[in-house]
Amino acid sequence: MSSSVSSVRLPLRAAPPLYGRREWRADGARAPSPALVAVKPLACRAPASYRSALLLHRRRRYALPPVAATATSKPVLKDPKKYQEWDSLTAKFAGAANAPFLLLQLPQIILNARNLLAGNKTALFAVPWLGMLTGLLGNLSLLSYFAKKKETGAVIVQTLGVISTYVVIAQLAMAESMPLPQFVATSAVVAAGLLLNFLNYFGWLPGTLWLLWEDFITIGGLAVLPQVMWSTFVPFIPNSLLPGIISGSLAATAVVMARMGKLSKGGINFVGSLSGWTATLLFMWMPVAQMWTNYLNPSNIKGLSAFTMLLAMIGNGLMIPRAVFIRDLMWFTGSAWASFLQGWGNLACMYCFDSISRESFVATTFGLLLWLGFTLWRDTIAHGNSSPVTSLKELLFGK
Repeated sequence: MSSSVSSVRLPLRAAPPLYGRREWRADGARAPSPALVAVKPLACRAPASYRSALLLHRRRRYALPPVAATATSKPVLKDPKKYQEWDSLTAKFAGAANAPFLLLQLPQIILNARNLLAGNKTALFAVPWLGMLTGLLGNLSLLSYFAKKKETGAVIVQTLGVISTYVVIAQLAMAESMPLPQFVATSAVVAAGLLLNFLNYFGWLPGTLWLLWEDFITIGGLAVLPQVMWSTFVPFIPNSLLPGIISGSLAATAVVMARMGKLSKGGINFVGSLSGWTATLLFMWMPVAQMWTNYLNPSNIKGLSAFTMLLAMIGNGLMIPRAVFIRDLMWFTGSAWASFLQGWGNLACMYCFDSISRESFVATTFGLLLWLGFTLWRDTIAHGNSSPVTSLKELLFGK
C-alpha cells in the first residue's frame, strides 16, 4: 500500500570541494612549521607542569597564532587612528621616564666618585648597601617582567636602573662599605640577569632556562620583601632574620610544588605572577619607609631634596599612561603609588614642615591631577569607551 507524502525541500548547503588525489597528497606531505618542530621536543621532554609555560614562551618567541578569535572578541574601536596614536604616545612617555630616573642616581654617583678620589671612603658608609641591593633586585625582577611582555620603554628604564644602581654598589665595594663576597655574588647575579633578559627579549633563550630564572627571582624577591618590611620598624620590634628565612622557604616550597604539578592551574599562575608583584611591592614599600622615618624624625625632612622628590613623581607619572593603556594593573599600581607617595607624598610632608613654599606645592599638585585627568581622557577616546570610569573598570577587573 502506498501513500503520497508531500516532500519539503530544505535549502541545501554546498559541500566543500573534494581534493583530488594529487592535491591531497601534496597537502598531506606539507612539512610542519619550524616553530612547531621547536616546540614539540621541548614540551614532550619537560615535566607536565612546564608544558603550558614552555608553549606560551615559544608562542611569544615564534609568534605562533593562538586559537582563532571570533569577530565578537575583537574590541570595537570608534577611531583606530586615535588608538594607534595614543599607543605610540604612551610608549614614548614610558621611554621618556629614563631622563628623570637617570637624574635621580647621577648626583649620588658623582658624589661617591669625588669622595673616592679624595680618599674619603668613610663618607660612602652613609649609603646603605643593603637598601641599594634591595632596589637592584627590584629592578631585575621588573626587567624580567617587562622583557617578557616586550615593553621596550619599560625595559630600557629598568635596565638603566639596574646599571646605575650597580655602579653605586661597585663604589660602595671600592670603599669597603660592602663586603667583597656579597659584591661578587651581586655582580654574578646582575651579569646573568642582564644576559638572560637580553636573550629572552630577542627570543634567543630556551624556555627551560627562562623558567629557572623566573623561579630564582621569585624566591629571592619573596625572601627580601618581608625582611625589608620588618627592618623598617626595628626600633620598636626585635631585629631578626626570621621573616626573610620563613618567607624564602615558603616561596621555594611553592615554586617546587608548582613545577612538580602539585598545584592547580590557578595556583601555578599565581606563583608565576609573584616575581612581578614582589618587585612592585618592594618599590612601593620604599616611600612608606621614608615617610615612617619622616614621622619618627621630623628634623630629617630638612635634609630631603625637593628636586629629587619631583623627579620621582615625574618619572613614575610618565609611565602611568602606558600602564593604563595596556591594562596592566601591576604596572599601574606601582607607578601610581610611587608617583603619589614617593613623590607627591614627600613633597606634602616638606610643605607641612615649611621646607617648600605653598606656591610650589600647589603647582605640583595641580600638575599631577591635570596629568592624571589627561591620561584618563585620552585613554577613554582611544579605546572608544563612554566614560573614564569604564577604562578604570577594565584596568581593575579586565574586559
